[in-house]
Amino acid sequence: MTRFLTESDVRELLPMERALECVEASLVAQGNDRAVNRSRERILLPRVSLHYMAGALPDSQHVGMKIYTASSEGVRFLLLLFDTVSGRLLSLMQADHLGRIRTGAASGIATKYLARPEASRVGMIGTGRQARTQLQAIARVRKLTAVKAFGRDANRLQAFCREMSEDLGVPVEPAASTEEAARFGEIVCTATTAQQPVVRGACLQPGAHINAIGANMANRRELDDEAVSRATLIAVDSVEQSRKESGDLIQGLANLGRGWESVIELNSVVTGKHPGRSSADQITLFKSHGIALWDVAVAGFVYQQAVQQGKGKELEIDWAGA
Repeated sequence: MTRFLTESDVRELLPMERALECVEASLVAQGNDRAVNRSRERILLPRVSLHYMAGALPDSQHVGMKIYTASSEGVRFLLLLFDTVSGRLLSLMQADHLGRIRTGAASGIATKYLARPEASRVGMIGTGRQARTQLQAIARVRKLTAVKAFGRDANRLQAFCREMSEDLGVPVEPAASTEEAARFGEIVCTATTAQQPVVRGACLQPGAHINAIGANMANRRELDDEAVSRATLIAVDSVEQSRKESGDLIQGLANLGRGWESVIELNSVVTGKHPGRSSADQITLFKSHGIALWDVAVAGFVYQQAVQQGKGKELEIDWAGA
């Protein structure tokens, strides 16, 4: 039987602590060549776009695909999880919350390995749902003392600061500008839909770590050339996917006359194949696009929890067509 899981089911079954564990384990598998990841593909039509990405974790016996559409009516995410031995469709699950929490968890793992151990102040640029999971994940790998956040909508910014202060038990205060948020942060996060840079390198303090999760198309940027230049360690989730989608790096590296040979994958730091941060003053960057491997990892956990707890709805599909 195939188990259908709603957004509500996923939210209930996937706490951030477990998402962090799943994403880190998937990075270890990726770094040890025990995983398969296929970059996102897009079909862009005049009124709607279709996006799909796939990955496999053979040791967990899970392979899956996330597929979603985006239009003026919103974005609709769906994940299909299969068993790697029988080929059985284990689960069909709605994947909006799943995507947000795995993206936050990935930044949490990047922060764990690349930010200075004593880093405690976050500059958050963006106040949407992705920004929430970014802060929730970072707060679980570093002992935060304060956050300054910036968003274009003043009312939304105030609500975000109030809600996240209560959620994290840490003061989250509004910043007057992106510059103020960036200057404040020992850890700087960007979670925006910006097409032009919102972080200038001149605003980054020595030793800062950046998690940049927006701008996942070649013609969009969140970081200016100086921010890319000052980041002497640049890690990505997938070099293959970044070379297609990372406007920050595609444009930034080209403008700086630099190649991709200096860009590493986060999994190499997690597995100890790359030493990571080399000094307290070094600026590090994690440019995240979100890879299918993370989706499969957290979806596998959600499915197992659903089976154990009897959550979701069982669907009977007649594959023989009888």
